[in-house]
Amino acid sequence: MKILVIGDIVVSCDLMTEAAKSLPGGEHEVVALEWKNESRQEFQRRAQNIEKNGPMAEQPPEEAFKEIADADVVLTHFCPISEDLIDAGKKLKLIGTCRGGMEHVDIGAATKRNIPVIHCIRNAECTSDFAVGLMFAETRNIARAHAAVKQGVWRKEYVNSQYTTSMCDMTVGVVGLGHIGKLVAKKCLGIGMKVIAYDPFVSQEKIDETGLDVKMVEKDVLFKTADIITLHLRVTPETKNSINEEYIGMMKPTAYLINTSRAGVLDKDALVDALKNRRIGGAAIDVFWEEPVPEDDVLLTLDNLTMTPHNAGNVVDALPKSPLLLAKKITEFWETKKSDMVVNLRNITVE
Repeated sequence: MKILVIGDIVVSCDLMTEAAKSLPGGEHEVVALEWKNESRQEFQRRAQNIEKNGPMAEQPPEEAFKEIADADVVLTHFCPISEDLIDAGKKLKLIGTCRGGMEHVDIGAATKRNIPVIHCIRNAECTSDFAVGLMFAETRNIARAHAAVKQGVWRKEYVNSQYTTSMCDMTVGVVGLGHIGKLVAKKCLGIGMKVIAYDPFVSQEKIDETGLDVKMVEKDVLFKTADIITLHLRVTPETKNSINEEYIGMMKPTAYLINTSRAGVLDKDALVDALKNRRIGGAAIDVFWEEPVPEDDVLLTLDNLTMTPHNAGNVVDALPKSPLLLAKKITEFWETKKSDMVVNLRNITVE
């Protein structure tokens, strides 16, 4: 089996090659290429372009078109896997990426060819930790209080002072009950919170099998009921701006919105309007429509918004472990023909 690996400045070719060689089936022919960037800043710029505009926004290495022609598998981190690159892979049987976001892979093109696209959530634990941390920070004004003390202000009054309460007395609504969403639900249950969730692909029976005490509800019920709403969605044509004026308008005036997934799922104008006019209690976000946040952005003026600079997934061991985690998920899929990590599994035929 020929495996094409495409590393980059963040996840090296050596790590990707090690993962490829660990896949079952004997010795493999592994060809390694690098999606070259002069610096991490350039990598970040190109990655943001892909996240906004899709896999055609940046080019893969030119050699990739030649090497993918007879490859059975392609493994990557952030190198764009566009439709034309997929079309060049006449023997391609699987596409794997060692990150949670899928903006760099043309899933539709792969699905047309009946090619499974598999990913891994390398930073699920730390992202779920961060989401819960943002809940505490926003509902109890931790970041605002810290900023005030640093400026010599002994602040005791906040936008939510009239309805601040313990999180164990709140209901949290989890929108998107994938791997990270389930971890958030588990941690909120540990705090003593009531947990409800919405995910069109997860049934009550399926969540009951996990042992989690989570009630699946319709989307509008969740937005009308929850005291804290936490988003855990991929950006797709269906989810883009799906958390909009309609749904934010359903929220309680004392409710909070948390986003550690992708900015694209949330309508910025609707969020800003709700916060400025105090239609919701507050929000906390780790992802933005433009990164870094411009100095004149209206977000910086809001006193009921906690912001962090896309830090939720940043832990020291997530990146080095990610290629081997991907290889583990691929092995499990090959052995069982099932996987929550194959993003197009419902739309392909697994042989």
